[in-house]
Amino acid sequence: MKKTNNIISVVVHVALWACFIALPFIFFADFYKALPGRVAQRIIVGHLIATGLLIIFYYFNTSFLIPKLLFKAKWWIYTGIVISCFIAFLYAPEFLVNLTLGPRIDPKMEFRVVPRSGDSTALARKDSFYHPLNKNNNQQVKQQNSPSRKINPFRFYPPPYTIFLLIYAIGTSISVMQRWLYAERTNQEIRNEKLNTELSFLKSQVNPHFFFNTLNNIYSLAVVGSEQTANAVLKLASIMRYILTETQVDEVPLANEVEFIKNFIDLQLVRLTDKVKINFICEGIIEQKKIAPLLFISFIENSFKYGVSTKEKTAINIQLQATEKEINFYISNTIVKADNGIHDTTGIGINNVKRRLELLYPEKHNLVVKEENNQFIVQLNIKTT
Repeated sequence: MKKTNNIISVVVHVALWACFIALPFIFFADFYKALPGRVAQRIIVGHLIATGLLIIFYYFNTSFLIPKLLFKAKWWIYTGIVISCFIAFLYAPEFLVNLTLGPRIDPKMEFRVVPRSGDSTALARKDSFYHPLNKNNNQQVKQQNSPSRKINPFRFYPPPYTIFLLIYAIGTSISVMQRWLYAERTNQEIRNEKLNTELSFLKSQVNPHFFFNTLNNIYSLAVVGSEQTANAVLKLASIMRYILTETQVDEVPLANEVEFIKNFIDLQLVRLTDKVKINFICEGIIEQKKIAPLLFISFIENSFKYGVSTKEKTAINIQLQATEKEINFYISNTIVKADNGIHDTTGIGINNVKRRLELLYPEKHNLVVKEENNQFIVQLNIKTT
């Protein structure tokens, strides 16, 4: 994948530079045809040399100057090198063109040979000639025809500084944007890793808490020699298999979670008396939905822990409904006061679930926990689309 991306990047860069080189010849073809051959040749060679220098500067800036100097806060060194490159670019194209094609001739100067007494030939413009007695005119002709006459070195080229600054701005902007995107991607990966670590930690806290209470129940059955001990062990084995093998993924089929809840309820019933009534209703498209594992078990376990009594009649009502767009969970239990007035608060319970919901379904869930008419009620709505 990375190799493919690199190939695509190279192809895109080559295509863009090819377009940059070709555009002047496409849009100004008639202009080049109207120029004298030598002038057109110098402009074409100058354009190619200038473009080559721009390409070198672009990759020198984006591959070395920006990552090694600008991103490491070496502002003065970076600025000095860029200014030096800019100055060099103003004069390098003309120098290299002269080196390639030789010094240019001012196209406005048309030379002809005129006779001069006592000498063989002389160079003069068409509107003047050399004459021994015309000193002013002779001096003017010498100045005009002198090889040292200064000619604007950028006369046949568009202002190169604008192109340089444009390429510099584009290259720097792209590099800064790539740096920002990389930083954002890295931060997101760190946040995701932190999120996964926290979720794993929360999930790992659910398992010991659940097994601790379940083993206590089975131990109680074994002490009294109950015939239900073997069945309870089988239920516990099924629950353990589900937790150890199926809950390691982000989402599980809702039907599997329902089966897990049923096994848990059956395991709890072996220690309860006829005074406790359990109602568990599932409705909707249970088979087609998925959900994060072990979200409901803390609420159910909390109800069995604080909502059952051996002295008075109590009830636990559980409803689970699945539609195309959401999953609704409802549980209520009678509030039973402990004999000493203090409930055991061992474990993470509901606070664990709240945190997991915040991480797994941000802005996609609604959790209501309340006490009403001697009932402890939990209502949870999860958006699944």
